[in-house]
Amino acid sequence: MTHENSQAAAPDVNAPSAATIDVAALDVDVLVVGGGPAGSTAATLLARRGRKVLLLEKGRHPRFHIGESLLPMNLPILQRLDVLEQVRAIGTHKPGAEFPIDDVNFNTFRFERAIDPQFGYAFQVKREEFDQLLFEHAKANGVDAREEVKVERIVFGADGRPCEAIATDAGGATLRVRMKYLVDASGRDTLVGAQLKLKQKNQKHQSAAIFSHFTGVERRPGEDAGNITVQRFDHGWMWLIPLQGDVMSIGAVCFPEYLKTRRGDNEGFLMRTLESEPSAWNRMKDAQRVAPVHVTGNYSYTCTRMTGPGWVMVGDAYAFVDPVFSSGVYLGMNSAEQAAEVVDGALTDPAREAALQAAMTRRLKRGLKHFQWFIYRFTTPVMRHLFNNPRNVWQVEQAVISMLAGDVFDNRKVLRRLRIFRAIYAFTALQLAPEAMRGWLRRRRQVGVSVSGDTLQQGNP
Repeated sequence: MTHENSQAAAPDVNAPSAATIDVAALDVDVLVVGGGPAGSTAATLLARRGRKVLLLEKGRHPRFHIGESLLPMNLPILQRLDVLEQVRAIGTHKPGAEFPIDDVNFNTFRFERAIDPQFGYAFQVKREEFDQLLFEHAKANGVDAREEVKVERIVFGADGRPCEAIATDAGGATLRVRMKYLVDASGRDTLVGAQLKLKQKNQKHQSAAIFSHFTGVERRPGEDAGNITVQRFDHGWMWLIPLQGDVMSIGAVCFPEYLKTRRGDNEGFLMRTLESEPSAWNRMKDAQRVAPVHVTGNYSYTCTRMTGPGWVMVGDAYAFVDPVFSSGVYLGMNSAEQAAEVVDGALTDPAREAALQAAMTRRLKRGLKHFQWFIYRFTTPVMRHLFNNPRNVWQVEQAVISMLAGDVFDNRKVLRRLRIFRAIYAFTALQLAPEAMRGWLRRRRQVGVSVSGDTLQQGNP
């Protein structure tokens, strides 16, 4: 069958259903499902290796997405992709992350103080602009990148390897894709995870979120104007992320049991939540909402496998925990970069596939575990005490800043000091035992609380 663009014409009511007709068929080296940062990164790098790559995105850019705060460790990847200056042009300079102590005092962790920083800053970006930039860049690098094409299912051969994907475009026409390798970058849809029943609700941590965009929000003075503000409150934590055009992304990641108490409109609930913390509310006196208020239900999950014969997951397709340290985009792009190495290596020398996949899994799980350890404890009284009273004994504070910058994979200096921080945490927990126990019990209780209302990304377990 010849290759052709499968845009459907106006439907003919007397014609057979388009879903029963093979409108187009393609043979490619690699199919990448999902046109977010992870998918576009993997597709670009594989196309540069000379692979024939098809990238399918179910939506259309630009599309709103949460997760607007990048980490310094994103920047070397953007540099290798040759888009760093383009991102700089659309981004807000982010020198650090700040954690309010009270109404007027902040502890600011500046990335330039990290251990051996490659970049001492990052950017905040509007994801609709950032994602579209990376998607268009993939096209410019030779990727066959298509929008509004949803992959419905993967067909696995007798050998257990994916051999074909069945996709549908916006007009209902079918596209059949035969591929040698599959990269699942489908985000919370977790295409392979859902189909193979690998996706599991996180049994250690659950959160839910409510958020929107505002203008007129007061920014921090001077060089701190671009910082992300992470504000704890009684039922979770809030974020304030400055973007270009006087826009501020504001939201609250809440304990599910708190979000279940919302009554009436979502905007009222969000505003009452912000009002509970004067440090955040004082900056909202001239604020105007300029986007819908979104509510996302329980979203913490992990798949039981990251790889398999002929396929690999990247980014949120494998796991999502909590956005408190802005790790999502970085973890997605970092895993995509490594996945490109695995896929190219496996296609070049199939005998190396298992070893390449195993090395990728070990490395990514190691880094993810460091983020998870902090995320699981971030709202505890113990972690609040340590963040409010930072000490740089043995460069432990600098190691925490390195973690906030995303340097949790390969830097042995950082990893050694993070282990020391864990010991300090355990000692502090003994000192604050009653409070620590109450915090632990409350956190554990959230796992059994369910919250609906996923208005953005579907695919919760």
